[in-house]
Amino acid sequence: MQRIKKGDTVEVIAGKDLGERGEVIAVFPKENRVQVSGVNILKKHEKARQAGNRQVPAQIVEFEGKLHLSNVMLVCPKCDKKTRVGFRVRENGFKVRVCRACGNEIE
Repeated sequence: MQRIKKGDTVEVIAGKDLGERGEVIAVFPKENRVQVSGVNILKKHEKARQAGNRQVPAQIVEFEGKLHLSNVMLVCPKCDKKTRVGFRVRENGFKVRVCRACGNEIE
């Protein structure tokens, strides 16, 4: 089970965007990286190109880059603090994520 999932709110704890919060757009478990909205904005210069019968002009595209999981921390939706994630097994056998700060389950 992953500690951070798509849709979670996280806070950056290291790097140029230190202290910024955002929602997780995508998780890349094999790379141990996440993509967070509004954080680690990168610019890409695209050349002018031909798309079918129309010309697409040159432009600068901004997009969110990937961050390593060690540089972000989950923000608990209940207590609104950045926290480590623990796990607990319910009586029915399901494994759930738990906030280490307040002890509440994280959906």
